[in-house]
Amino acid sequence: MKAQAEAPAAGGWRLVKRVGAWLFFAAVLALVVRQARTIDWNEVLDALRAIPRPALLAAAALAACSHLLYSTFDLLGRRMTGHRLGTRIVMRVTFISYAFNLNLGALVGGVAFRYRLYSRLGLDNLTITRVLGFSMLTNWLGYLVLAGAVFCFFPMVLPPDWKMDGEGLRILGALLLAGGAAYLGLCAIARQHTWRVRGHELDTPSLRMALLQLAMSMLNWSLIGGMIWLLLQRQLPYHEVLAVALVAAVAGVITHVPGGLGVLEAVFLALLGHRAPQGTLLGALLAYRAIYYLLPLIFAALTYVATELRARQLRRRLPSASS
Repeated sequence: MKAQAEAPAAGGWRLVKRVGAWLFFAAVLALVVRQARTIDWNEVLDALRAIPRPALLAAAALAACSHLLYSTFDLLGRRMTGHRLGTRIVMRVTFISYAFNLNLGALVGGVAFRYRLYSRLGLDNLTITRVLGFSMLTNWLGYLVLAGAVFCFFPMVLPPDWKMDGEGLRILGALLLAGGAAYLGLCAIARQHTWRVRGHELDTPSLRMALLQLAMSMLNWSLIGGMIWLLLQRQLPYHEVLAVALVAAVAGVITHVPGGLGVLEAVFLALLGHRAPQGTLLGALLAYRAIYYLLPLIFAALTYVATELRARQLRRRLPSASS
């Protein structure tokens, strides 16, 4: 009877989440359409061309650091699961998955590519799931704490016609910080505890490992914000640019738009359009997409082909090695 009562409740909650996601998507789409009608694209292209070469090179350096750092996230999962794939192989798979994730969405990039590549390299589905889950946990743990700190201690200046003020952002920031603190506290007191998330097991790491997760992820999100800040030629405070980038990241996840295409731009225009010209904002974001999304995707596609060939060679060697 209890299971029968829980089933309709779970179905109702899924329906609420689905409807909420579609409503949010519709609101963002309406915002994108409204903003697109008022954009002077010649101004955007002029702003893009006006970005100094040193700023582009510095942004490219931060992008390389961010992708390199994110490529180590799955090494933490290797430590948790104990699988024996080499460091270079793990980083290569993570880089490929992340680049495709950014451009094609989490299901295609973050999930499908990991399962395909890791399985072809000999990992079983349970191990892949645990590695993937731990990597995602690392990414969003740093987000919680960094976003919480920015919203709580450095609230952005919202547009005048918005109903939420700095106090509302501080409350939101405090809640996010509480979520991050709860995870760290759980790791400190329940090191051997195992979570079950949608039928999958996720082991709680030690506090030391959790702090490493936190540091790596916070640094990665900070690098992303730093890229956009440099491409905006430091015309706005760094903490405000970082805060908007963090908001845009969640908006992209909620709407399920691959690469957050249009969503990222709409959020920046909505939150910073009263602080900087539209052309300047969009020019910087176009450069950001080219440097952080498209250029790594080219390298990831080439690396993917090489990894597939390597996996095929490894499989061909296995029968001969066993015979």
